[in-house]
Amino acid sequence: MSLKWTDSQDIALDLLEAYPDTDPKTVRFTDLHQWICALEDFDDDPDASNERILEAIIMVWMDEYE
Repeated sequence: MSLKWTDSQDIALDLLEAYPDTDPKTVRFTDLHQWICALEDFDDDPDASNERILEAIIMVWMDEYE
């Protein structure tokens, strides 16, 4: 399954798995963007993200992390 920017739930779960000891509250958007683009299943235009999309992903990640 390829991940797109709109797959915030799936991206957040992949990030949780890839960075289990990272508190998402401490992650900068620049790092978050880089980490998402580096995910094995991520297959979308890196330039197609924006702050709203990154915010949605990090909110889901925070929910799953807690």
